[in-house]
Amino acid sequence: MPRLLARHGIHVDQIDIFEVHEAFGAQVLCNMQVWEKGWLLYPDLSPIGALPPEKVNVRGGSIALGHPFAATGGRLLLNVCQALEERDARHGIISVCAAGGAAAAVLVSRW
Repeated sequence: MPRLLARHGIHVDQIDIFEVHEAFGAQVLCNMQVWEKGWLLYPDLSPIGALPPEKVNVRGGSIALGHPFAATGGRLLLNVCQALEERDARHGIISVCAAGGAAAAVLVSRW
């Protein structure tokens, strides 16, 4: 997520919705702490600041809604698009963890 925000010149405060895939509840909390404070393993990545909890997984996360095998990305994309539409919001980010340490982030924007 830090690289994605930097690439697009967007600050965390400009994001309306954060859809953070939660394979495990503690994993989301750890990600949020690293995004806020940084991580010694990646000194080149600056912390992006705290994610406002009221903007994270606003329609429910993977634990509540499901973690469908081979379809999690589609569910995450649908959730962020629906949340942006419902709130007449502009920017959403999807953050996905995968297979023992891999990760990806996607910026979704309306208009």
